[in-house]
Amino acid sequence: MEEFVVSARKYRPQTFKDVVGQKAITNTLLNAIETNHVASALLFTGPRGVGKTTCARILARKINQPGYDDPTEDFAFNVFELDAASNNSVDDIRSLIDQVRIPPQTGQYKVYIIDEVHMLSPSAFNAFLKTLEEPPKHAIFILATTEKHKIIPTILSRCQIFDFKRITVKDAKEHLADVAKSQGVSFEDDALHIIAQKADGAMRDALSIFDRVVSFCGNNLTRQAVTENLNVLDYETYINITDLLLENKIPKLLLAYNEILSKGFDGHYFIAGLASHFRDLLVSKTPSTLLLLEVGEQAQQLYGNQSQKTTQEFLLKGIEIANDCDLKYKVSQNQRLLVELCLMQLASITFDGEKKKVESYIIPPTHFKIANYSITDKTIGEKSVVELEVKPEITPEVPIEVVSELIEVIEIKEEIEIIISDDIEIETSPIENKIEEEPIEKNDLLALIDIASEPKVSAFSLASIKAKRELLEAGKSIVKEEVHLPTEDFNETDMLLYWNKYAQRLGDKGYKIMESLLLINDPILKGSSITLELPNQGSKIDFETEMDGLLGYLKGHLHNHNITIEVIVNEKVSTKKAFTVQEKYNRLSEKNPNLDLLRKIFELDL
Repeated sequence: MEEFVVSARKYRPQTFKDVVGQKAITNTLLNAIETNHVASALLFTGPRGVGKTTCARILARKINQPGYDDPTEDFAFNVFELDAASNNSVDDIRSLIDQVRIPPQTGQYKVYIIDEVHMLSPSAFNAFLKTLEEPPKHAIFILATTEKHKIIPTILSRCQIFDFKRITVKDAKEHLADVAKSQGVSFEDDALHIIAQKADGAMRDALSIFDRVVSFCGNNLTRQAVTENLNVLDYETYINITDLLLENKIPKLLLAYNEILSKGFDGHYFIAGLASHFRDLLVSKTPSTLLLLEVGEQAQQLYGNQSQKTTQEFLLKGIEIANDCDLKYKVSQNQRLLVELCLMQLASITFDGEKKKVESYIIPPTHFKIANYSITDKTIGEKSVVELEVKPEITPEVPIEVVSELIEVIEIKEEIEIIISDDIEIETSPIENKIEEEPIEKNDLLALIDIASEPKVSAFSLASIKAKRELLEAGKSIVKEEVHLPTEDFNETDMLLYWNKYAQRLGDKGYKIMESLLLINDPILKGSSITLELPNQGSKIDFETEMDGLLGYLKGHLHNHNITIEVIVNEKVSTKKAFTVQEKYNRLSEKNPNLDLLRKIFELDL
């Protein structure tokens, strides 16, 4: 059986023109070779599988080719590759330095390729510094690494640095198409696109995935077979999910998510992909940003059609909700419920429910017509006028002013507020003078309120109805109850307790000066008056800035609102001070001389 060679090795580039997606670097190296400006130390850095080692080998062969007729000569004896991951000690670097001194047998240069150079130990780096800075004329060092930040700055300063970028999905897909054609494999454009996306910018990974999929599908690569083999959620899944979201079909959404989980997909992967799908739809809405959409031609049409169904507000809100779910996923105790709630929220963005349309006015004027009363609202000039008309055959019991007050009460605060001021006037018909002293039936007024509170006025609030009825029951005026503040008795112990607590609270907040002023001396209580002596006028001024807060604190905790605080300046006042251990002992020995005898017998220390 013929030996199988993986595509990553079989199709490894042999010239700079074959390198995929690194034109800036390959052109720079070609120009450097043609103009003889190749540096003695080069550092190739970038992600995995983007061509660092391949370019190093091509460069090693290319610089030795001038003057040789055989283009197939690979100068293998002039190229030395060292894996720094396994040869990272000082002895390995010293052995390399000893080899550098020997000139090449054929060609002009000996090239030393050190892969994964960031794995060298600090002592190995230091041993390598001098040789890297001043190598022999025939030696060129090419260092390759995926983690440039781990290399010490003294090494970086001695190298010419080339940053390799990730290979774009478009470039990877084109290269895969060439490989598929050379192997006689038919393919769908979307199938290669999924492979290129799965590779995440690494050409070596893309070729490895390609080999795996070909082994599964045979010589016909389809999008469905590729997604099944790679176990990825393709764009059709997210398009179907988005259609269900727009149609507010929550039960079908939950069933679709359950089916996704049953296929072995992780909820975190699904919700992150849904956020990316919303981003792609947002990109598809504008022709100028369509270049940011990295999908196939068929997928572009589907994205374009669905983007027309969605609004920008829906997509922005959807991205926000999905990203919030993504952030909370790892710390959630019930991850499935979290994603299901997220889907419900997304499906509710465009759901209006049973919202009622509010009429252009709150209460139609016809609702105020009772017997021979009518109230109309009209505009005269720039002023809003409420007009009350009373027909002469009515014999009112209450003055017209009470009816005008009712008009104010029944307005809705949330929408329209009619305030009788300079801008709003109340006009009455000339008949007012005739009926001013005549009574109105109270039942008619109650009927006025009942009609105003009919359920067909949708924007009418219950608070307004309650206020109107309470006004009628109270009889024309609202009796204000007097507020009685507590004046409970307290003693000096309680006062000192809360006084010290307030001082401690100030100290915890960083107000140390105010804390010391409160604790400089014990306050004296006389009845409900508190007196505090301070040593100078400046202390008094500082204390008075905090006195209102202290007074409120004491009134609240002691339940007595008659408390007052008086500050007296007394320059002879003695402040409290902390005693030392020796002072305490001396004081106690004065009271009990036997204490000194006890200390000497047992040889106690203070």
